[in-house]
Amino acid sequence: MPNLLYDALFSPLAERDTPFLHLAQGQTISGRTFHDLVLHFAAALQAIGLAPGDRLAMQAAKSPEALALYGAAVAAGVVFLPLNTAYTADEVAYFVENSGARLLLGDSANAATLQPVAQRTGARFHTLDADGSGSFSSFAQEAKHRFTPVDLGEDDLAAFLYTSGTTGRSKGAMLTQGNLLSNAEVLVREWRFTADDVLLHALPIFHTHGLFVASNVVLLSGGSMNFLPSFTIESVLSALPQATSMMGVPTFYTRLLDEPRFDRALVQHMRLFTSGSAPLLAETHTAFEKRTGHKILERYGMTETNMNTSNPYEGDRRPGTVGLPLPGVELKITDPATGEALPQGEAGMIEVRGPNVFKGYWQMPEKTREELRDDGFFITGDIGQIDADGYVSIVGRQKDLIITGGYNVYPKEIELIIDEQPGVLESAVIGLPHPDFGEAVACVVVPEKGAALDPDALGASIRTRMARFKQPKAIFVVDALPRNTMGKVQKNVLRETYKAQFATG
Repeated sequence: MPNLLYDALFSPLAERDTPFLHLAQGQTISGRTFHDLVLHFAAALQAIGLAPGDRLAMQAAKSPEALALYGAAVAAGVVFLPLNTAYTADEVAYFVENSGARLLLGDSANAATLQPVAQRTGARFHTLDADGSGSFSSFAQEAKHRFTPVDLGEDDLAAFLYTSGTTGRSKGAMLTQGNLLSNAEVLVREWRFTADDVLLHALPIFHTHGLFVASNVVLLSGGSMNFLPSFTIESVLSALPQATSMMGVPTFYTRLLDEPRFDRALVQHMRLFTSGSAPLLAETHTAFEKRTGHKILERYGMTETNMNTSNPYEGDRRPGTVGLPLPGVELKITDPATGEALPQGEAGMIEVRGPNVFKGYWQMPEKTREELRDDGFFITGDIGQIDADGYVSIVGRQKDLIITGGYNVYPKEIELIIDEQPGVLESAVIGLPHPDFGEAVACVVVPEKGAALDPDALGASIRTRMARFKQPKAIFVVDALPRNTMGKVQKNVLRETYKAQFATG
């Protein structure tokens, strides 16, 4: 039996002497060289003692070596668990312990905090730095180079991606080889990717968008990537003339529009810009088209499903919508209370079914049963509606999910930490409109009787407890939180009260 994902994505690189990765410093890495690195790392994973089905957790900077580790895990049958580089050691500890990872890879600069995490959880620890150096690379140099990819089929696990839970406990979404490959195949066809494409890749590779959408699509199509460490205006402006396509989050496009050098002439050779991970404002879509002549293609996906819908490559890309269900994906709108399908045009819960839908949540059978129906439909938690032409619009998010700069933030996780602080009686975390991030995390706190809360001091006290993108950008102290007759905090009232906090002009 073949290794489904390795054979489709990585094996073809072995015969390719042309560039696969174009790096920011001007160097290139050929397909053959990258493939050699993948198998070299796979041999190292095997030498460390990882067997098919074992988990590998990686919190490392974006680099060719970090991407090669994904390929190595695929080849070795090891379940790949990429972690946001902004997570604190406490957050990493939960993921490593919950997943049962046998190996944790982290930056040398964080070794003092990550090594104890590995020891505590029984994992082995190795370092991998942004320049590709570290103890893992050194170990790999000593490992035997010849490696035969293990046999794996479409139902075998390829990756865990953790998605925040509304109760504060993150859930490990189990993604199979079939989930990832089927979605990449559809996107290559729908977005017309070929071996001639050069994708400007400025996304991180610790979540679905940068790793499984962007990278897998290029790997499957035989194209190449302008592989930037991160998004900066200067690096993107420099890379655009060599690219044919770009995938980004709305923040990328709002920042480019703020730059006078970003004009029609700079992107006249480009064929595609896509946006996802957060809602793209219709005004951004319109302004981008006016400036460049290009209509951004917006699509809709999530950790548990990869991509579900897309505006058409050829056809009407409608601002404010996420397009049509992708081929092979069934999408319906249901009553959140009953699960019954709603008539066309009515807003309700988005449910999806298809080969892209994950296998379930790791070691959380109850959560899996709550969100993944017996008939295969996944309850997304997003509220949407479908118009007469079949276009899907996201009109709200269940349970007050905040999406800031493309990252998901669940208020409950932050509230639990804030409520532990001295002098805090209770708190409510909300998302407020932000011109750069789409939404910004804000917190409204009520002090204990007789306590005096300093917002700056409170913000400082929780800074080491959570990743930077989760930290409130504003803290408001109030006497009481607004509640309805059932005693539930009315976050809609709070959002209305403070909606102009980050307004400009």
